[in-house]
Amino acid sequence: MDRKPIRVQAFLAQVPLFNSLKDEELDQIALGTTEVRAQKGDVIFQRGDPCEGFHVVLYGQVKLAFTSAGGSEKVIELIGPGHSFGEALMFMGKPYIVTAQATEDTLLLHVAKPAIFREIEADPAFARKMLAGLSQRMHSLMCDLESYTLRTGTERVAGYLLRGGAEEVTLPVAKSVLASRLNLTPEHFSRIMAELASRRVIAVKGRKVAILDADALGACAG
Repeated sequence: MDRKPIRVQAFLAQVPLFNSLKDEELDQIALGTTEVRAQKGDVIFQRGDPCEGFHVVLYGQVKLAFTSAGGSEKVIELIGPGHSFGEALMFMGKPYIVTAQATEDTLLLHVAKPAIFREIEADPAFARKMLAGLSQRMHSLMCDLESYTLRTGTERVAGYLLRGGAEEVTLPVAKSVLASRLNLTPEHFSRIMAELASRRVIAVKGRKVAILDADALGACAG
């Protein structure tokens, strides 16, 4: 069955970067926006491909990762609905330095560089929002670097499980992918989870992780 085309403006209006734009401004952005549908496992772009704009995830999830010549992978970021990626390289005029792959069926919008540049020139407030988004991404990456270098593996895992404040966490990706995201080997990640489960701090069933003792898990997070 053929898919009906989406109304791009309606989706753009829900993205924090664009939610303050007027209808006519959204119409202009929409002219430079294309719909990208990716099935689970599809590669959206590879390292070295030219960056002609940036992507916004409407639903699904995208994994950004480095891959070594030997085939090993380091996951840099997992991008979910409402979030974007590729802005910095778009401004720099550089090719992609990571590979983007859908970890589940995903719908994205690709916003072309000329549409963004026109809006930046016309609206200083929009330019400030772009800068705020890039600054937030940089801050997140610096926090990741601090975690990788100064926190133990157990502290990283505990902090990840606690970050949403929920009593049960559904791991968004395979454990091997999440381990890479936390800068751990899959074996180390599994040992940490098993140790926490043996102490009755958490209970694990597939991708479901129940937090049995939030105080003890908080102590593990440091």
